[in-house]
Amino acid sequence: MASFVSTLLFQLLLMVSLLHFSNAGRRLTELVEDQSMTFQYHKGTLLSGKISVNLIWYGNFKPTQRAIISDFVSSLSSSPPSLNTQPQPSVLTWWKTTDKYYSLSSNNKKPSSLSLQMGKQILDEIYTLGKSLTRNQIAQLAAGGDHENAINVVLTAADVTVESFCMNSCGTHGSQGKKSKFAYIWVGNSETQCPGQCAWPFHQPIYGPQNPPLIAPNNDVGMDGMVINLAGLLAATATNPFGNGFYQGPAVAPLEAASACPGIYGKGAYPGYAGELLVDSATGASYNANGENGRKYLLPSLFDPSTSSCSTVV
Repeated sequence: MASFVSTLLFQLLLMVSLLHFSNAGRRLTELVEDQSMTFQYHKGTLLSGKISVNLIWYGNFKPTQRAIISDFVSSLSSSPPSLNTQPQPSVLTWWKTTDKYYSLSSNNKKPSSLSLQMGKQILDEIYTLGKSLTRNQIAQLAAGGDHENAINVVLTAADVTVESFCMNSCGTHGSQGKKSKFAYIWVGNSETQCPGQCAWPFHQPIYGPQNPPLIAPNNDVGMDGMVINLAGLLAATATNPFGNGFYQGPAVAPLEAASACPGIYGKGAYPGYAGELLVDSATGASYNANGENGRKYLLPSLFDPSTSSCSTVV
């Protein structure tokens, strides 16, 4: 912890240069916007090879809460079929949609795909930068992780406010560095701040049809909402890590792999209805993907570039 705090204090003295931000998480004005579109490839680099996902926990999280996220990240790791214990439909099957972007890109030679693995976990339970953070401070926290072959994920606790959180985004992804760029993600726990925006459909939405909320598969509205947003941001980071990969629309407000399909979790989704989902017979919780350690998750639809449509796993 001491070394981590020292690193942060040092970084506070430096200017954060060449930052690229993308609000790829759900926005306040989006629940369901199913549309046929064509993504444009902007000739940039996609993340490829073996990449570690490092989790930087900022604030107070229970061990059980951290396990929900870490098990999800572990579920993204490709493994030999004999070692893959995830029942179908699985988290790994959901992630395979991103492979289709690599086959359509021209700048990615071998390795031509991305393999994610669980990396380090860094705890900052003393709120080193306080409980009200700017985007630049998020970038500083992200810089505390590895800078090569890594995605550094900053996860802020329910009592931490972040610039633009709940106003126009549930999380962001971006990149830092000049010669050697690295990608990072931020996701906040919306449980007490804006669950109607960032944890729907496990909480009633802030607008639109007020249908009863679904039961969260891990019995934690805030953390299950974080999984949804982290999943979408990981897909966006893989396919548009530095702002010149796959997206539609303006670079300052792009539609990316998951943000192009807001509010869609299963077939037949429409405003106020997440779609046809699986239901756990024991708990009544709704989900669409199985993960490691018996976990169940609700994951967002991803845009399939081969069909120019939103793809779901159920």
